[in-house]
Amino acid sequence: MAPLPKKKYPKARQGKRRSHLGVKVPALVNCPQCHNPKLPHHVCPTCGSYNGREVIEIAAPKKKPA
Repeated sequence: MAPLPKKKYPKARQGKRRSHLGVKVPALVNCPQCHNPKLPHHVCPTCGSYNGREVIEIAAPKKKPA
């Protein structure tokens, strides 16, 4: 049988120990081409540009027949 603690640890101490486990909001920057938010150092998912040039071709959304 392992030894047990004599007193209860405070929740603040537990929170300090786990402070790095919190979920962080990703940093977003505006695309210089289309001005939509995107992740830094990634290709823009809206216009497909990176570093001032078009890297991937984005297909236009398909229209549903009426």
